[in-house]
This record gives sequence, structure tokens and C-alpha cells, in this order.
Amino acid sequence: MSKRVRLKISYDGTSYHGWQIQEGVVTVEGVLTEAIREATGEDITVIGASRTDAGVHAMGNIAVFDTDSRIPADKMFMVLNKLLPDDIIVVSSDEVSSDWHPRKQECRKTYEYRIYMSPVRMPLKRLYAHYTYNELNIEEMNRAAGAFRGEHDFTAFCAAGSQATSFTRTIYDCSVRKEGNEAVISVTGNGFLYNMVRIISGTLMDVGLCRKSADQISGIIDSLDRRQAGPTLPACGLTLIGYEYDE
Repeated sequence: MSKRVRLKISYDGTSYHGWQIQEGVVTVEGVLTEAIREATGEDITVIGASRTDAGVHAMGNIAVFDTDSRIPADKMFMVLNKLLPDDIIVVSSDEVSSDWHPRKQECRKTYEYRIYMSPVRMPLKRLYAHYTYNELNIEEMNRAAGAFRGEHDFTAFCAAGSQATSFTRTIYDCSVRKEGNEAVISVTGNGFLYNMVRIISGTLMDVGLCRKSADQISGIIDSLDRRQAGPTLPACGLTLIGYEYDE
């Protein structure tokens, strides 16, 4: 009997050309799909919750697939982890209803962006945080972050090439904290536009560098003008923390 298996997946995105299967390049979805096919002996299709970009990491991306395999859903993660490379791991697996779709459920989705502040670059940080030699004003960045909370049209924070039909999103929480030498930007919302978190992070970094003021953020949102917002920061600093579904 067919069942739908849900996976929670963690990966280091450094070596991958993003999540989504693309011809001629190695992707997280592609590697995961091959592992599932090997485990089940079936020509399955994976449906992912978030199509992270090249170089973006994840602690808790979600995916589902349908299978007739006799492997119990709650044991599937153990089988797959024997077939996956070291930079991809299935954290957990369970069975969900046949109509459960990771992109069609009400949820809260959290990303974190890390900026490493130091007089010199640290080699061990280069793949997981954006670097600046400046000391950022964390307090002002956190004050500015509050302007993103609520429902807004985030056209000003969407990169060109987006296929979105609506630019309105709800941000439940946006804050900035300091952990050691890192500024950590945390954003939780019901969904995000193309490069939205990286542009929000670039705008908040501009505030931390005194290139913009916290009081300008609301006006930038209202402008609907991408040119008014900050730069799109590099993918390496971004991690998809996870999803909270209304179940």
C-alpha cells in the first residue's frame, strides 16, 4: 500500500547548486532523490518545501515522497543516511496523509543570516558567514528589524527574476542578536520572495554600518523600489532553520 513519507533534512549547501534538480549540476534534491530510489527500488519524485539557492544551508528543510516500500516511514531516515554523503543527512522521517504537501500547509518558516565581524578573515567561517572587518551596531540593527514585522508588500526586497504572483508576505518575527563575533539576523515568516532574506540582511547590515538609519526601513518597504533597499548578501551566511506547521 502506498504511503507518503515526510523527511526533515539538514545539509551543508556549499557543494551544491541549490536544492532543486537541474540538468548538468549537482543539487541537494538530486542527490536525495537518487538515495531514495536506491533504497526503495522505485522511480519516486521528491516534493521539497524550500528551494534553497546555491550555497545556502539548512538545518530543517522538509520534503515528501510517495512509496510502496515496506520500509516503515519512521525508519526511512536510517536507511537513507547510509546512502547519503556526509554533507546531507535526514534528521527524521514519518508518515503523513496522502494529500499533505509541504508548500501548501499553513506554516512558520525561519531563516538565520550570520555576519562575522573581525579585523581579519577567519578561514573556518568563510563557508557559513558573511565577513566584515567593521563592528556593526547590533542595537540599531535590531531596532530596524522591528519594521519588517507584520504583513507588507515586499517588492523592494525581491530580486529580479522572481516568479511570484503576489509580493505580500507576513513576517512574524525579525530580530538581530550578537553571538560572539557574529551578528545573527533571524527572520520568521509565512513565506519569502526570491532572495528576500538576503536583501533584508543586506539592508540591516547597512543600518549596522550607519549607511541607513533604522527609521528609514518603513519608507523603504513602502517604496516598493528594490533600489532603495540594501545589497543581496552572499548565500554562504544563510541557513534555513526550519518549519513549524499548523497540524
